[in-house]
Amino acid sequence: MTDFLIAPSILSADFARLGEEVDNVLASGADIVHFDVMDNHYVPNLTIGPLVCEALRKHGVTAPIDVHMMVKPVDRIIPDFAKAGATYITFHPEASEHIDRSLQLIRDEGCKSGLVFNPATPLSYLDYVMDKVDMILLMSVNPGFGGQSFIPATLDKLRQVRKMIDASGFDIRLEIDGGVKVDNIREIADAGADTFVAGSGIFSKVRAEDPHHYDTILRQMREELAK
Repeated sequence: MTDFLIAPSILSADFARLGEEVDNVLASGADIVHFDVMDNHYVPNLTIGPLVCEALRKHGVTAPIDVHMMVKPVDRIIPDFAKAGATYITFHPEASEHIDRSLQLIRDEGCKSGLVFNPATPLSYLDYVMDKVDMILLMSVNPGFGGQSFIPATLDKLRQVRKMIDASGFDIRLEIDGGVKVDNIREIADAGADTFVAGSGIFSKVRAEDPHHYDTILRQMREELAK
């Protein structure tokens, strides 16, 4: 089994102190910085763009940055995020006219590519592109807002994708995003996920209890994953 990676979503971070927030959460043992990019078009919210990614790199962040693009169209913005320092760039198949081309564009720009599936999006899009994806991200909430509850049907979908990845023989990470908390992360891992996005489950909870230390929540997640 692949190693487990925890990817805090900065959507729930304090944007007035973003560099400091990211430094703290990485120092506490997080693996990946997860970017939720929303365009108020594909999803009903507006968040961050390549400039924030570039700013974190200039700030000194060296950890992988995982850019989840909830935007339409996708191709125009891919090179901007690649130039800004993205490691992974993932997008929704419904947002691209030519999925194969968009995936290839991400790789041509030197990044790792991925597809994102909403709760009601069929997995059949994967049938023709397993050789072009480095990451498959399953949304366990409907995209657009943080702080939503985990949709249980996603567990069956995770099991399906895990079988597809194992059968393909390709080295593909299986990421989950939405409602991931200490009390369900083990169950999600058992269903096949190896990369866990958590926003409010890390930032909001910790800020309410202790504004400076993410150690406790990340340690609890690691303990659950080790069971």
